[in-house]
Amino acid sequence: MAFKVFALAALVVVTIARPDSPPRYGYSAPTPSYAPAKYDFNYAVNDPPSGNDFGHQEARDGDNTQGSYYVLLPDGRLQRVTYNVNGDSGYVADVAYEGEAQYPTPKASYGPPQPPTSHPLLPMLKKQN
Repeated sequence: MAFKVFALAALVVVTIARPDSPPRYGYSAPTPSYAPAKYDFNYAVNDPPSGNDFGHQEARDGDNTQGSYYVLLPDGRLQRVTYNVNGDSGYVADVAYEGEAQYPTPKASYGPPQPPTSHPLLPMLKKQN
């Protein structure tokens, strides 16, 4: 008999604890209210001691994006890329090079090999000869 009372009490607790509908809160779900993307930026780096020269600029208004970037290549040419994206048309780029590639002949910065003048083992090697 005690088991039946316990089982009935457990069933009542489970029924009360489990509502038929999800809980309601005091606020409504957020509605998507956003403005289309709109920005404009640019940057440039020109450091002659290191040889770094590059930059980028881009402007966007909604689905229309236009921009360009450039970099000074190791061969001395300037590579410039101009691009645009209009809606779902995809990324359309125009790549251009300014200048002519330069490949200087490497110069040796050292002379012929010289025999060592000091080394911890040098006295032992001289004794053997």
